[in-house]
Amino acid sequence: MERANDLVMPDDPGGEEFSSLTNPFRVELLAHCYRMLGSVHDAEDLVQETYLRAWRSYDGFEGRSSLRTWLYRIATRVCLTALENRGRRPLPTGLGGPTTDLDDAATMPDVPWLEPIPDALVGAEGSDPAAIVTSRESIRLAFVAALQHLPPRQRAVLLLRDVLKWRTAEVAEMLHTTTTAVDSTLRRARSHLERVSPRQDALAEPTSAAQRELLDRYVTAFEGRDVVALTELFTDEVSWEMPPFAAWFQGSETVSRHLATQCAAQPGDLRLVRTYANGQPAFATYLRSEDGIHHLTSLQVLTLTTAGIAHVTNFVDPRLFALFSLPDIGRLAHHGGSSA
Repeated sequence: MERANDLVMPDDPGGEEFSSLTNPFRVELLAHCYRMLGSVHDAEDLVQETYLRAWRSYDGFEGRSSLRTWLYRIATRVCLTALENRGRRPLPTGLGGPTTDLDDAATMPDVPWLEPIPDALVGAEGSDPAAIVTSRESIRLAFVAALQHLPPRQRAVLLLRDVLKWRTAEVAEMLHTTTTAVDSTLRRARSHLERVSPRQDALAEPTSAAQRELLDRYVTAFEGRDVVALTELFTDEVSWEMPPFAAWFQGSETVSRHLATQCAAQPGDLRLVRTYANGQPAFATYLRSEDGIHHLTSLQVLTLTTAGIAHVTNFVDPRLFALFSLPDIGRLAHHGGSSA
């Protein structure tokens, strides 16, 4: 697949104009495709496909809608086509109830798991505070996971209406349907989402200062293998999941027992390097091997509330690490928790 940035040809005088006009929308289109697919790798491919199709048909663009709207039409249709033959991308918490069997280490490597996305790729680290809030709320891991429960067209309608704020008539035109059908689809999507998505008031975040203190304490406790200190940072109903392991744990006591009995690292063996994913704090986790080198083993994405750490998702797919510009291996002599 050609990358959109490579589509400008020397003998194509309109190519430079196309790139200059359409490239500003690349980041938000990537976020849109990611919400639809639940995979940053698939989203990147579909954004490339979107730009390729747009470039090929640019001469026929008549300006009856904005260029942004036109690109979103193409991207949404590309996503819906891609989803015709694909199942949803779940997290372990979306497949069944928690387990109390601490020895349950069954993996499901063939499941297309939901992937995290770096904030930097989708503009969640921008300078406009209002834009940051909007962007972060719409790419939260729990929200994207909840979207995966919706049929593709419901997913598209909800995103276009509630996230992008398109008018009903615009959505109807894009999907070749009626405004009545769009309204009906939106009601069903909202109702379904309410049943599977956490309440927003339950996800109220601590202040910036309290968040920094909480994360600093988490790093100190995790690197020091201080399970008692970690337990104090968790909410009572904290969830801990580790795709591709199907088992997940809930409750501070169960999670703490898992960390105490199933994680063999000693104090100093683990180092955390701070990053950000899905508008949430995240940590790259490095484990020291016998050669004294800390190897990157997982990416933790944390959900924080005013009551403490409510959810930790540990991703162990090595393909994801490169997305976050993290070193694969390294000697991390200093205290972890530094910004990546």
